[in-house]
Amino acid sequence: MTGPETTALDTSALESYLATELGVDVAGTETLSDGLNLVVAVATADDPRAYVVRRPNKLRESGLFVAIEQEYAVLERLDGTAVPTPSPVAFCDDEPVLGGAFVVTTYAEGVPFPRGTDLPERYRTPSARRRIGEQLVDTLATIHSLDTDPFDDVCERLTPQDQISRAVERLDVATTVTGREYDRLRDVADWLGANVPEPPTTTLVHGDYRAGNVLFAGDDPELTAVLDWETAMLGDPFTELGYFLLDYRDESDSALPLGDIEAHSSDEAALEDVRQMNERGLSPYTADPGSPSREDLVARYEANTGITFEHERFYRAKAAFVLATVWADLDRHRVESGGAPTRNPYVDYMAVVAQHIAEDGDDR
Repeated sequence: MTGPETTALDTSALESYLATELGVDVAGTETLSDGLNLVVAVATADDPRAYVVRRPNKLRESGLFVAIEQEYAVLERLDGTAVPTPSPVAFCDDEPVLGGAFVVTTYAEGVPFPRGTDLPERYRTPSARRRIGEQLVDTLATIHSLDTDPFDDVCERLTPQDQISRAVERLDVATTVTGREYDRLRDVADWLGANVPEPPTTTLVHGDYRAGNVLFAGDDPELTAVLDWETAMLGDPFTELGYFLLDYRDESDSALPLGDIEAHSSDEAALEDVRQMNERGLSPYTADPGSPSREDLVARYEANTGITFEHERFYRAKAAFVLATVWADLDRHRVESGGAPTRNPYVDYMAVVAQHIAEDGDDR
């Protein structure tokens, strides 16, 4: 029996469910992506982009993500708030329909900006890059300003120490499965554990807030939706601000030594990606004219929330550390599924970044 990752999309079963559940004439479906999640656009007789269907493919059992029904409940509570999100339409846990539980939401116009890619050509101007950064941090501040009461029954409360402990547990499992040791990451984990600050407050946290999980539309970039609430929690908002800042490249940032990484990997394509990240950052457009600096973004966040960002070095180091453990977990999943690890250079590079921030980064 195949799992959701390999089950072919049963268009007829899905269309029949949607027609019955929503009372619409389904004109067709289009698979938008089939990686961590299967994402399918649904056309109706009245609208070529009416709905989106989203079904998890993998890693929901790893503790990284909430269950799909919890994600749907978060969307229900976000609907009608100042945070732009697709509206929840239906939740289905009837496995034969699509090989696993899935959610249906309204379709949101726009495009994301995945890590490692440039902006669409129409946005490659200083004014557009500034507008994108400002809208991203303004929306993050809005998320962190929501009343947490509606989310108490669907979101787990996690402290920074909880997140570090879970990340170390993921490393332990990854080591058992892949045979790799992660000495640098474990050193960073020790530093983080010895320097955990007191959270300033508790807010709703998206958990993976970055331009790749947000949509922009229009000739002048307009943020239209925040997607992928599969990591939502209640916790320290600075864990998310630090993670968001990890994508931004500042003029003062220097390239880090890659000798160890290059010596231990023969994957030239991955190494070239790492070299590009090292020179240009996770999101290379942030190094281009007009894009706000990290200091600009922090000042804007503080003005919007009324919270002073402290312990930046801890939160940015933690962000790099946790991202490295997520990538290690993806390799763990590949090995368990019969494949070979592909993310070792990326894990090693983010470990170098985390260690550099922890040892040499400025603190506020």
